[in-house]
Amino acid sequence: MSGHRLSESFVHLGLGATAVPQPPFSGLEWYEGYGVRHGSDGAEGRLVSQYTFAEDWDSWEMHPKGAEVVICTSGSMRLTQELQDGTIRNVVLGAGDYAINPPGVWHTADVDDTATAIFITAGEGTEHRPR
Repeated sequence: MSGHRLSESFVHLGLGATAVPQPPFSGLEWYEGYGVRHGSDGAEGRLVSQYTFAEDWDSWEMHPKGAEVVICTSGSMRLTQELQDGTIRNVVLGAGDYAINPPGVWHTADVDDTATAIFITAGEGTEHRPR
């Protein structure tokens, strides 16, 4: 048996310390199915995912019910956080660095070249807005 590739098959961390491999990521509609599969875990559920970015994000996102950990595994990225008082904070991440997006903080990211990051997300109620 071979291992799973995180960039293709995310992991749900759920109640009772469970870890459940997810079906292959197929685009934004995948998240609707994820909510159906694990919505009963509520705010305690976490999605572990990995993405590679070659372009800046074209939107902001915010997770109202829990913190998100962002771990840069290769390349570099600049995480921009809009704090609840309106203050903007930029966090530069290189390979091996991490940052935390607190609950309710809008965030986006920019890359100079290519960056790969792992996200551990409390996704219930996630919102998006244009950049």
